[in-house]
Amino acid sequence: MKKLILAEKPSVAKNIADATDAVRKNGYYEGKEYIITWAFGHLLQLYDAKDYDPEMKVWRMEKFPYIPEEFHYKLKSDGKKKDQPDAGVARQMNVIRELAMRADVEGIISATDDDREGQIIADEILDYLKTDKPVERILLNEWTAAEVQRGLGSLRPNKEMQSLQDAGFGRQIADWLIGINLTSVATLKCRNGKNSRLLNIGRVLMPTLKIIYDRDKEIRDFKVTKYYKLKGIFETDAKKRFEGIYYVGKNEKFDAPDELDKLARMIEGRPAKITDKKVTKKKEYAPYLFNLSNLQGFITSKYRGWTSDKVLKTAQDLYEKKLITYPRTASVVLDESLIGKVKKVLEIHQASSPYRDQMKFHTSKRIFDSKKVESHSAIIPTYMTPKSLKDEERIVYEAVRTRFLAQFMPVALAEDTELTLRMTDALSDGGADVPTTGSADSGPDAAEVPAKETADAPEDAPPLTAEEMFRQGHFLAKGKIQLEPGWKLLEGVDTKEVLLPKVEKGDIVTLTKAEVNEVERKPPKPHTEKTLLRVMETCGRKYEEKDDQEMMMAILSGFSIGTPATRAETIKKLKDAGYIQAKGKSLSCTELGTKLVETFPVRELFDLEYTGRLEKTLSDIEKKKHTKEEFLHFVTEFVKTSVEEIKKDDKFGNPSAGTPLHQGPVGKCPECGADVIETEKAFGCSRWREGCKFAIWKNDTFITSLGKKVSYEMVKILLEHGKVGFRGCVSKKGNKFAAYFFYEKDEKSGRYRWRLEFID
Repeated sequence: MKKLILAEKPSVAKNIADATDAVRKNGYYEGKEYIITWAFGHLLQLYDAKDYDPEMKVWRMEKFPYIPEEFHYKLKSDGKKKDQPDAGVARQMNVIRELAMRADVEGIISATDDDREGQIIADEILDYLKTDKPVERILLNEWTAAEVQRGLGSLRPNKEMQSLQDAGFGRQIADWLIGINLTSVATLKCRNGKNSRLLNIGRVLMPTLKIIYDRDKEIRDFKVTKYYKLKGIFETDAKKRFEGIYYVGKNEKFDAPDELDKLARMIEGRPAKITDKKVTKKKEYAPYLFNLSNLQGFITSKYRGWTSDKVLKTAQDLYEKKLITYPRTASVVLDESLIGKVKKVLEIHQASSPYRDQMKFHTSKRIFDSKKVESHSAIIPTYMTPKSLKDEERIVYEAVRTRFLAQFMPVALAEDTELTLRMTDALSDGGADVPTTGSADSGPDAAEVPAKETADAPEDAPPLTAEEMFRQGHFLAKGKIQLEPGWKLLEGVDTKEVLLPKVEKGDIVTLTKAEVNEVERKPPKPHTEKTLLRVMETCGRKYEEKDDQEMMMAILSGFSIGTPATRAETIKKLKDAGYIQAKGKSLSCTELGTKLVETFPVRELFDLEYTGRLEKTLSDIEKKKHTKEEFLHFVTEFVKTSVEEIKKDDKFGNPSAGTPLHQGPVGKCPECGADVIETEKAFGCSRWREGCKFAIWKNDTFITSLGKKVSYEMVKILLEHGKVGFRGCVSKKGNKFAAYFFYEKDEKSGRYRWRLEFID
């Protein structure tokens, strides 16, 4: 008797076949003990609404909310012919069915990915086939031969995965309920004749869009202001120079340049005493191992042209080639059970490193900590070494391998030095001397105003005078020496040093130059995929570097926007829906995305806390803290309420409030090559803020005078082919004609004009 192993993809099936000496057949592999076949990800999908009720083929407002009493699955639809099943899917399902029903197959092993989504990929198929044969589960973090053999020797009953299955099916049904109902009603509400378009509304899409919208608004509302800093150049008796910045309390930014200029003139050329010297040796640990979000952020910020979706696909390919461990993980540490295995992996990979002699295996909690691992450990290389890699694969693989090896390099050591300097000369302007610092060992000047008092000064307090700044202030000079580069050698981290001369507390130096610098406060930077992923991962909560532990535990609790496996897809969907656009690495909302955030009535979907709680509930279902039924009851009530809110809202869908427009670019701008997008009044260049004037106005008088209108389809053809043909045009005399229309630039005026070529 044999067991049938169901893998998630053909590449994984081959890895299992290689480990079990199975040979290739038509749609499967077969060996002495095991038959291995595969899915292509999801072979099944939930019914469409029209599958439950034929009347749902046409959307009508009164039909919503639509809540099926039971949910059913069907074969995945063909990409082009939506009403027909995909031929390849149907063929593979028949292979799986025939193998499962074979008389010599005594049981089935689910070998899909060890996560929520992987669990239901196999469970959908097994439920659909209605097999009564026992089902077991193999749970692996990599598909090397040794791990496959180990996994086959420690199978678990699939029924033990019930809570993971509940979370997977709960997520799937919830997204169907929200997506089908809110997308349909929102689209109907905004229907505008023949120009209606689909508005994609989703549980994860909306809060992610809001993150980008909020940053855009911060940038748009930012008011440019300036502040001023006083920089001093000091010189020792040995003619060594160094820089310092003037502080009053803890503040180095001043709003009164005239008084700061006056202070600079007062103190330039005068001696200063070093009243304090702090030298701190600091350990700089290697960054944590990669989880998926951190890997995506690292690659997309370092290499041009990469998206988070591309990183995920490349990492998945490396995983299926047995070169790295499971990539769709939220963990940045390893389970303690892997200590022995990781030691062997290190021995293999350090052998080819020029820094191998500096590497030493250890079991620090920064690397091994079971309490901080949820389902899957961090991403590391396997013991397999690649023979050849594509350029894209090499970038991701080397990032994972280097970060892994860095954990076992020495800790980087740096020496930070901070000097406090106070002017020692009394200021003389014909009046009394200003009190200054006492002897070298007398401590800070008694006339100094404590930093707390300065920090707590009311916002409307008058600016300090030059004399007050002198009494209360001091210079700070900071330097850094990299004593031991450690792991930074491996990761190529820049270790710039800011050297200070050899001086001691009590030394006197000369302020040779004092200059006031104007600094313009800059607006926040647009989100990139790296920063967006971090906000999604932490659900908008901000964590400083010192809060690494708190951030890690928050991520692992499931309180986030989406999952590591879905965040890249969410960003891609936002682009495809025409809600956001990318310019270089920067992401911003389109006009459509902005309108949606500002007018869509179901505000809970834009609330990061609300969405985070939904995601955490799914995580809690996995941990048996909640049930699928409780979660779906909540979602169902939310959908019912939300549909009614959309129906009753007067602003959303009202043309005066801004009708949603066609998604994505219409074409390329003939002027500068940027995307042309649709707005309420025109089809114009997306770089209009940078000065590109190209636009075709919807109320163009020449076109309308001929009985035609400027439409999305017309502009699309025009931009693609350089011309667009019209039949049935009506001249001023009432004669009908056909012509090709060209939109060309007049070189003298710089304006675009229409030119016609009549068609016989």
